[in-house]
Amino acid sequence: MPARISVIMKPGTAKEYETGSWRSMRPVVDKDKCINCLVCWMYCPDNSVLVEKGELKGFRYSHCKGCGICANQCPKKAITMVEEGKE
Repeated sequence: MPARISVIMKPGTAKEYETGSWRSMRPVVDKDKCINCLVCWMYCPDNSVLVEKGELKGFRYSHCKGCGICANQCPKKAITMVEEGKE
């Protein structure tokens, strides 16, 4: 029976890679509608929602892929998806 060789590599994340250039749509928040419930932050698969002291501060566009999950989950419809390069 041949010996098995195991290779242990250092764990990694996408944190080192800017993936925002993939998107065609980007989220924009209407601060007048936002109640800072942070549902968008909980659902974002890319950790792109920026929160500071319990408030939504914006988005980390360098990692946001424009999936729209944040906009779809927002209970106040404070986040809209706009075409990249607009607004």
